[in-house]
Amino acid sequence: MASLRFATAALIGGLLAAQPALAQAPLKIGMITSLSGPGGYLGQDIRDGFKLAITEQGGKLGGVPVELLVEDDGVKPGQGKQIADRMLNNDGVKLFTGIVFSNVAGATVPDILDAGGIYVSPNAAPSTFAGKDCNPNYYTIAWQNDSLHESAGQNATELGYKTAFLVAPNYQAGKDALAGFKRMFKGKIVGEAYTSLDQTDFAAELAQIRAANPDVVFQFEPGGLGIAFLRQYAQAGLKDKIPMVVAAPSLDQVTLAAVGDAAMGLNVTSHWNTDFDNQANKAFIAAWQKAYNRPATYYASQGYDTALAIGAALKATGGKVDDPAAFRKAMLKADFASVRGNFKFGNNQHPIQDWWALKVVPGADGKPALVTQRKILSNYGDSFAKDCKL
Repeated sequence: MASLRFATAALIGGLLAAQPALAQAPLKIGMITSLSGPGGYLGQDIRDGFKLAITEQGGKLGGVPVELLVEDDGVKPGQGKQIADRMLNNDGVKLFTGIVFSNVAGATVPDILDAGGIYVSPNAAPSTFAGKDCNPNYYTIAWQNDSLHESAGQNATELGYKTAFLVAPNYQAGKDALAGFKRMFKGKIVGEAYTSLDQTDFAAELAQIRAANPDVVFQFEPGGLGIAFLRQYAQAGLKDKIPMVVAAPSLDQVTLAAVGDAAMGLNVTSHWNTDFDNQANKAFIAAWQKAYNRPATYYASQGYDTALAIGAALKATGGKVDDPAAFRKAMLKADFASVRGNFKFGNNQHPIQDWWALKVVPGADGKPALVTQRKILSNYGDSFAKDCKL
């Protein structure tokens, strides 16, 4: 009888010991993003790129089971703050991502960081988090806001333009955009205009452009704003008179499909394109098409890369995020194959990467296609890293 009790106790003990491994609770990742409004598809693509990486890894990232909690901020800073507070206090979330627009990031990210949370940005990267106010728990996978527009300024200079007119929305990312372009453009700025984030009629700005008659127009109008601007620019007869140079957010695959010939000849700069010839990107494009059957955008690639970066860190930490120092050590190794090719973190935990000139030209089917032309900048970081003392 004693031996039977011992065997039974051993069996129960063994089952109890195995139970935690069998019932391991998934790590909750909070995704606050924009799923509605003119820029709603940007957040949808970030979400779906992130989800694709999870699906490919069998519901895990870096071997760690994860649960993605997704909520729509509606491009409203106050709504973003409320979602973050709820996820922090009600859901016990420590790891966040997803924000598209810098006005939402500016209101939401400080609360996450102040609460001891970790934020990994797949898009919005305002200058306020890149320099002297950088934070060890804040990482950016896409870019620093100014740097992508610095690449456009460099492109405009290399293309030989001497005068430029600038247009951008009146919020932090718009201000960063114009500052970035000016930093690298060697010509003269003959005019600039700030628009609103819900603007649909650009007649006043187009009249200013016509009056200034610059060599080139640089505009930062992301998502639906860019679609409206490009259509109206062509309808006003400016497309064939004054060329345009933009950075990635002003022309993605969705924008291109929407405006068609109105984008023909447009010069674009980006850190990524669908035609990048590396193994990781080819596999991503194939998987994206199979899963969603729609064009992959920059935002989709950034959501995917963000998931891979987080997965690499989780693999190294065994899925733990309650030790930010250990997570940071693992995260900064950037031990993943980015779809854009070269990628590493700078000292301010923003990307160091290559930038490329793209152009809208006729594709094999005669329709407008965004084709990579040449490299603009190599292993390029941002202008604020020097002020970060991490």
